[in-house]
Amino acid sequence: MKIIVLGAGILGTASAWFLRRDGHDVTVIDRQPGAALETSYANGSQISVSYAEPWANPGAPLKILKWLGKEDSPLLFRLNADPHQWMWGLAFLANCTPAKTRFNTIQLTNLGIYSRDTLIALRKATDIEYDELEKGILHLYESEAEFDAARPGLELMREFGCTMNFLDPDQIVALEPSLASYKSRLVGGAHAPEDESGDAFKFTQKLAALAASQGVEFRYDTQVVSLKSNGDRIAGLVVKDGHPNGPGREETLTADAYVMCMGPWSAHLLRTVGVSTLIYPAKGYSATLPIKPGALANTVSLTDHQLKIVFSRLGNRIRIAGTAELSGYSTELNRVRCEALTRRAEEIFPGVLDTSKVEYWTGLRPATPSNVPYIGRSKLGNLWLNTGHGTLGWTHGAGSGLAVADLIAGRKPDVDFAFCGR
Repeated sequence: MKIIVLGAGILGTASAWFLRRDGHDVTVIDRQPGAALETSYANGSQISVSYAEPWANPGAPLKILKWLGKEDSPLLFRLNADPHQWMWGLAFLANCTPAKTRFNTIQLTNLGIYSRDTLIALRKATDIEYDELEKGILHLYESEAEFDAARPGLELMREFGCTMNFLDPDQIVALEPSLASYKSRLVGGAHAPEDESGDAFKFTQKLAALAASQGVEFRYDTQVVSLKSNGDRIAGLVVKDGHPNGPGREETLTADAYVMCMGPWSAHLLRTVGVSTLIYPAKGYSATLPIKPGALANTVSLTDHQLKIVFSRLGNRIRIAGTAELSGYSTELNRVRCEALTRRAEEIFPGVLDTSKVEYWTGLRPATPSNVPYIGRSKLGNLWLNTGHGTLGWTHGAGSGLAVADLIAGRKPDVDFAFCGR
């Protein structure tokens, strides 16, 4: 079949790779001049099966109320007149029940394990290097109450196959010596030894190059203007040359099937052809800093549950990322939220990172109220979804790409997950 993939982030590129492996004629459309230059560019770098508890959980509403009005809060709602934001927020609250939290956690754990295994196999098959580390993820807790509240979710993940070891502060420092000066602040931790970390941008760029060498056509600097439907199918899509020096001409592209991987911009385009999704942009931030010569920095990827941020080692750099701001589609940097990341880094790793050379970044993550993405066939027969992965796009990218290729081929993906259209 001729298949058009919309978006060249980790989801779109992985989808294109596996579709081409099945022998399809694949074209990828992206408005940027290369792969992974938006949501996938500078994320938290974790392959984090163990971060499967959704934002929407029984404890979330009270925390959000406490965080209202705090510029540096982990989850910040900026209410506006957008009805889609309000619909998303109401659905978020509806997902905060114990039953729905359990269901969503299981979905994310299953997909995470499947995707991590897919990534490992893909790495072995391609020899792609991307500052990957196979040292697990260490979750840190500074409060007994927070640690106790997290345990049921961690135990649920463990029940469904995510290896998890509970550690005391001494064991934490034995595993990650760079935390020695912070030990007195810790009450405990949980280590997921099978989780990984690595640079999603490097991986996606290299996978895109390999896919192109295998016959995938990447049309960069090309904006998707609109989708055209005809009854219960997509009849084509209108694209426009998006290069700043280009002529701006429009053309209509057609294919046998279309795969939507446009992150937070998916929802608007889908609505124009009558496909409704609850996807809203969650603005995330990262800071990437070089490690000072001779300084002791972490090699195990860390998740700081106090501020909901992560620390990942990428060669001689540390990537600090996290927080979520639901305020629309602006990608303007908020200095308060940026500096909260570097301030936290100095608290945990005093004098280790060169803050004079920090690189701040912000990107929009396609969040669903449940944190569970849309993967599978839409109500339009030849339009497939692979979007809405929120903060777990890198974690779920490889597996989601393989799953959507399997579904298009009529195969059953080897994962227990609630796919769309089934």
